[in-house]
Amino acid sequence: MTDKTFSEPRAQHALNFISALTHTKDRWAGQDFQPRPWQTTIIRELFGRMRADDPTRRAYRTCYFEIPRKNGKSELAAAFALYGLVGDKVNGAEVYSAAADREQASLVFNVAAQMVRNDQRLASRLKIIDSQKRIVDHRTGSFYRAISAEAYSKHGFSASMVLFDELHASPNRDLWDVLATSMGARREPLLVAITTAGYDRHSICWEQHDYAKKILDGTVTDPTFYPIIYAAPDEADWTDEAVWKAANPALADFRDIDDMRAQCHKAKEIPALENTFRRLFLNQWTEQSTRWIQMAEWDACKGPVGWKQLREQMKGKRSFAGLDLSTRDDMTALVLLFDQEDGTKITVPFYWVPEDNIRKRSNRDRVPYDQWARDGLITPTPGNAVDQPIVRRDINKIAKDYSLQELGFDPFDASWMNQSLQDDGIRIVEMKPGRRDQSSGTKDLGALVVTHKLQHGGHPILRWNASNMVVKQSPEGDIYPDKSKITERIDGMTALIDAVSVLTRNSQKQPEFFVAVYGGRR
Repeated sequence: MTDKTFSEPRAQHALNFISALTHTKDRWAGQDFQPRPWQTTIIRELFGRMRADDPTRRAYRTCYFEIPRKNGKSELAAAFALYGLVGDKVNGAEVYSAAADREQASLVFNVAAQMVRNDQRLASRLKIIDSQKRIVDHRTGSFYRAISAEAYSKHGFSASMVLFDELHASPNRDLWDVLATSMGARREPLLVAITTAGYDRHSICWEQHDYAKKILDGTVTDPTFYPIIYAAPDEADWTDEAVWKAANPALADFRDIDDMRAQCHKAKEIPALENTFRRLFLNQWTEQSTRWIQMAEWDACKGPVGWKQLREQMKGKRSFAGLDLSTRDDMTALVLLFDQEDGTKITVPFYWVPEDNIRKRSNRDRVPYDQWARDGLITPTPGNAVDQPIVRRDINKIAKDYSLQELGFDPFDASWMNQSLQDDGIRIVEMKPGRRDQSSGTKDLGALVVTHKLQHGGHPILRWNASNMVVKQSPEGDIYPDKSKITERIDGMTALIDAVSVLTRNSQKQPEFFVAVYGGRR
């Protein structure tokens, strides 16, 4: 029996148009697109399925397409955009590739522009305006343009097709809503979200994901919504290559399986990367925060000597430093990081705590501050707030003992210490905490731990800090300390992360070692 809601000519027309385009990257650059069977199914269904009440019009107004990274979504989105600009034969078409920021939105545009340059017919018909991220078809008065999330500037548009890239990274629903509501005057509008999974269950992406799942499991019927989700089941073994294949239709084709294996190996060794792997490469919705590292791996990095011996052994070495000073009753931590010729990093921490608060902190944090002070692990300072002159004095002594070259320092709310250390002749380099400076340091430190390239001498406070670490993941896969989920002290670990981060950036200029100082704030 013939399916009256499917138009073979419309489906084939779209497939023929897209197949005639070319790839733009790597070894496939310049070759015909040649959609794979799974892509062919999507193209034919999306553009060939017609409305039951009007067989002259496409059925789908919205498509939610969730697929892991590196499965060719940018090229497929670019092909859709060019079809909406030219192949759909719409006068005055307005096609947009949208994303959370202009750089992300430009990824699809750049692919589409190169596809045009590779095709003589399209190149002679269309005008590419790179400065505006715009492609114009003067023959039909149509255009394609990349736009980002400043939704307030998008009112008045009349979109005929929208390709929303990485919807999970959208900071809010504003741009989605503006574009969706701009399509009301169009005969065959199409809004396509092509995204990987996210973690924010209050986002527009989760809303669309949840709706798509309900359609797929039959809970909801909506003939205008096309749901496509390639994902591993939540309960599946995320290390199983058969699971990878089910979630990645391009795996072992143009999706490199060796890269997947390498990413999986890192995620197995560094627990903080497990959620990143599962979300970006298996399309599983995960939590935003996760415990950072296995303590068995941390303990394996003790090294041949204890923390006291390390403190003595590293005297006389040239050092670099970073400082973030506590301003109230919090712990201040100084962490020295020494780079050895074999690639091993040696870390030596120093801590300061207001003396009057030691007993209170012991009861509150349920850790033996008083014993740590007696053992020389902590330097008590008089009073109930950090004594900055004493910390200044100690930093100057450390500067001499370890030949301090530079001090990375966040001067926020610490102007006296900042100016005083500069007056002491210590060179200050501004360093800010947060995602920008800490993501690479967090990842690199995790790698040092799992490869046992870190030696900490079994320092008990640093171990306690490490056990308390929780990291946050950004939509782009960055990881960094998540202070909103941390209930115990992590001062020394934050200092160590800062040390690793700055050491990495300064490795060519000063390869021996780096020191960081951090004092937690509330």
